[in-house]
Amino acid sequence: MTTVEPRFDQVVHAPPRLQVCGLLAAVDTMDFAAVRDTVGVSDSVLSKHVKQLEDAGYVRVSKATVASRQRTSLSLTRAGRAAFTAHVAELRRIAGL
Repeated sequence: MTTVEPRFDQVVHAPPRLQVCGLLAAVDTMDFAAVRDTVGVSDSVLSKHVKQLEDAGYVRVSKATVASRQRTSLSLTRAGRAAFTAHVAELRRIAGL
């Protein structure tokens, strides 16, 4: 097991972005609609948070046409996984866990 240096990350810390990162950390890719429904926000709210994560290099947004419909999927980048893992480690350190 690799030890992660705990590090607070302002980009990851906002609750919706933390939830998105947590969801994506458990999978290779996830449909935008599934993320939206699980986080419990509107398309526009999720889009804004995903854009911030994408701008930071933490999330990759992929678009594809499936059965004549545009599908958007999200995945964490290597940098996103590292940032999320370090942020969670810092939260655990702060909480004394």
